[in-house]
Amino acid sequence: MKIYFASSVRGGRRDAPLYFKIIEIIKALGHEVLTESLNNFSISASGAPDVTDAEIFERDCQWIRESDLLIAEVTQTSLGVGYQLGYAENLGKRVICLYRPRHDHRLSAIVNGNRGFVVIGYQQVEELREVLPGVLSGEPTAAK
Repeated sequence: MKIYFASSVRGGRRDAPLYFKIIEIIKALGHEVLTESLNNFSISASGAPDVTDAEIFERDCQWIRESDLLIAEVTQTSLGVGYQLGYAENLGKRVICLYRPRHDHRLSAIVNGNRGFVVIGYQQVEELREVLPGVLSGEPTAAK
C-alpha cells in the first residue's frame, strides 16, 4: 500500500525523530511511504531550500492523489498538515491521525470530531507497533 505520511515541517521540527520512527514502523509492515524523504533529519522548519513553495504544493498534492491512504501525526499544529487532511478527505482517501494527548494541548475539534478520520491517541511510539497493523488492515478501532 502507498501511504502519504503527513507531519509538521514549517510548524516545527522538534518531533522529526518521532516521525522517522513512525515511518520505520509503517515500512516494516510492508508499506511504501511516499513522503519518506521529507521526514529525515536534514529537513529544517524552513523546508528544502532548493524547492519552491509551488513545487512543494504540486508534488505533495500528486503524492496524496497517488496514495492509498494518508497517515498524519497531528500533535504539532501545522497549517500544511491541516490542508493535507482536507485534501485527502476531499479525494475520498482513508485518513488516520496519530496524536499524543497532553494536559496543555488538545487536538483540534474539527479533526477529532470528524467521523471519517481514525484518530489514534498514543504516548510512546512503541504503542503504534501494536495498533497500526490492525488499523491499516481496516479493522475497526475504538481509538477515539
